[in-house]
Amino acid sequence: MAARRTGTQQGPPVAVVTGANRGIGYEVARQLADRDHRVVLGSRDLAKGRAAAGRLDPGGTRVVPVQLDVADAASVAAMAETVTRELGRVDVLVNNAAILYDSWARARTADLDEVQRALDTNLFGAWRVTQALLPLLERSPHPRIVNVSSETGSLQGMTGGTPGYAVSKAALNALTRLLAGELRGRGVLVNAVCPGW
Repeated sequence: MAARRTGTQQGPPVAVVTGANRGIGYEVARQLADRDHRVVLGSRDLAKGRAAAGRLDPGGTRVVPVQLDVADAASVAAMAETVTRELGRVDVLVNNAAILYDSWARARTADLDEVQRALDTNLFGAWRVTQALLPLLERSPHPRIVNVSSETGSLQGMTGGTPGYAVSKAALNALTRLLAGELRGRGVLVNAVCPGW
């Protein structure tokens, strides 16, 4: 049975999207804003985040840019503090930020420092942000966590190549399963998506 949530939801639903100043994250932010969400647009470079938010929402009422480097615990904590103070809850979290599509690399010779960087963003980044925002998500009547994954992380399809990216996305898929199982009884829906190119 889902945990009971107290209080009433006021205002539009709040969505946090990581890595949202370009690409898939930008499009996700655009679509959520078009569907009347208040979007927190996370970007490692705040200037780029502000520029993206300005394109999406010239009036500045639906999209809020925040500096967010998911590989930096202090940056994640600062973002969560800002969202808590200014918005008070989160209804949707889209863990989109990712790096290092290392198509040139092979597992047998991979630079493990590069693999570590991929893991720190693609896996631990999503994990950090989820842990930081979970108290706010639990204030929502219908909380959702979406991890942006990849077919590259499918164990069934792995035959070699892109080791850092593939291993980090496979691990993200495992994290998604663990969180889905743990949070189902608390009313939080967790899933992963593969948006393709």
